[in-house]
Amino acid sequence: MSDDDDPYVYDEASGEWRPASEMAALAQPQVRDSAGNLLSDGDQVTLIKDLKVKGAGQTLKQGTLIKSIRLTDNVDEIDCRHSSIKGLVLRTEFVRKR
Repeated sequence: MSDDDDPYVYDEASGEWRPASEMAALAQPQVRDSAGNLLSDGDQVTLIKDLKVKGAGQTLKQGTLIKSIRLTDNVDEIDCRHSSIKGLVLRTEFVRKR
């Protein structure tokens, strides 16, 4: 699709007409880990500190590898899979992208 085919949308913040594809890209929230790396669905992360898991009576140790994360609507939280804990949600401030 060329620039001429892309519809324009009025950006109230800047007061300018911008391509719709550019505005959609700006609207996407960016989820970042503790080191500032950009996270996306399917990434692997490691824990940067020991975390006590409420309701599971278990502690996840620093360095634990978490595979296949999923982003949520909240930029500060990610859904995770762990072999012993179902429905695990972690704060992004406690993980680092691998």
